Amino acid sequence: MNFSKLASLFTIFTFLSFSAFIPDAFAMSAAENVTEKLPIPPLHPGALFCIAVFVIAYFFVLIEEKTHLSKSKPVMVGAAVIWITIAFIAGDYGYSHDDIHTAVFHGLEEYAALLLFLLAAMTYITTMEDRNVFEVLRARLVEAGMNMRQLFWATGIIAFFLSPMADNLTTALVMGAVIMSVGKHDPKFVALACVNVVAAANAGGAFSPFGDITTLMVWQANKVEFFEFFALFIPSAVNFLIPAVIMSFFVPKDLPDPLSEEIKLKRGAKRVIMFGILTIATAVSCEQFLGLPPFLGMMAGLSALMILSYFLRMTGQGKTEDNFNALQLVKRAEWDTLLFFYGVIFCVGGLSFLGYMELASMTMYEGYGASVTNVALGVASAVVDNIPVMFAVLTMDPTMDHFQWLLITLTTGVGGTMLSIGSAAGVALMGSAHGKYTFMSHLKWTPILAIGYAAAIWAHFLVNGHLMGVGLTH
Repeated sequence: MNFSKLASLFTIFTFLSFSAFIPDAFAMSAAENVTEKLPIPPLHPGALFCIAVFVIAYFFVLIEEKTHLSKSKPVMVGAAVIWITIAFIAGDYGYSHDDIHTAVFHGLEEYAALLLFLLAAMTYITTMEDRNVFEVLRARLVEAGMNMRQLFWATGIIAFFLSPMADNLTTALVMGAVIMSVGKHDPKFVALACVNVVAAANAGGAFSPFGDITTLMVWQANKVEFFEFFALFIPSAVNFLIPAVIMSFFVPKDLPDPLSEEIKLKRGAKRVIMFGILTIATAVSCEQFLGLPPFLGMMAGLSALMILSYFLRMTGQGKTEDNFNALQLVKRAEWDTLLFFYGVIFCVGGLSFLGYMELASMTMYEGYGASVTNVALGVASAVVDNIPVMFAVLTMDPTMDHFQWLLITLTTGVGGTMLSIGSAAGVALMGSAHGKYTFMSHLKWTPILAIGYAAAIWAHFLVNGHLMGVGLTH
């Protein structure tokens, strides 16, 4: 990989972005009364202004931990400013209001499908939390009598296998609660175990459409079939196991403090779990056998959950735990994440309308090749959240076979593990670990995690090399 060329491209790109603020910089006059659509010049001041808006908006996303400004706000403002700017300049190049309207609603269609899917999934997870499903799991692990090193492995392995079903963010928070319970007097154990859980949750989420928002995006874009994701199981396992083996030698075999509280499942918990499994099966069946979008199956499952909550209320004994409403739990969904996703889709959609995604695709995928680009984008997702990285790739829509689509799914899924800010799992754990798991405590293990990243890519080439050239899509 020629990093000097990449650095040069990035420097030029950044300079051009901010040059939009120089009066009349790169000014270009459009012909009057244009009757046919012309591409908007990439050096048009308005277009460069849009790039600068996106860069500034995402800068505020990266410093969320310092400013405490939720990440959804800057990208939502950025999306509005970008499309308003486009509306002002597009007319000079032959674009009508209908053309802009159609482009905006294309982004809305993308967002609505993912919003409904994630809303149903998040409501099920919230309901399981309400029914003490995850709290009981935490209590069982603490009561099992395992030493610290065994708990290190137990939390990591459970995170790896829970993440494909419950998503990497929820998994990290659940396992983080276990770690905080058993290691409340051992900050070194908490920091190391949290690094392991983040790595395990991200790795586990990479081989399932339900494990991460990026895998869900790839699945819903029909780039990879549902069962094809499981081809990433071995590379994902390698990504988790190699760093875990090395880190485990630094975990003592001391026994944790005993758990003093007794936690039980609330009424209806087992039925909620069963309904959740059936909902996933329905969503998969809609896509695989009926050709329907998966969100229809998820919304059907959400309606079933609401009916179940109604039944539990009506047949309850007047206990407080029976008085829960699934519709009310929708409010507890991670709305900041859902609105952040809106902002990303419309920001990137605007840049795509201006032709920047096509330009980036030509520069990266055609200039450096799919393998180098996909590996580099995985590294970039450690600094820039993997959601905009993956959506940008889907918007570029480069011609790639199944091997390469699986590669970009793997690299963006596990690349964020190398820094604590590179994934939602890491950011969430930093917030809940109360200073015991920090950016710097994660950074100490970045070289080891980078070895796991490289080994996962090697495993993908070794195990899935036969998929090269299969199912070319554009």
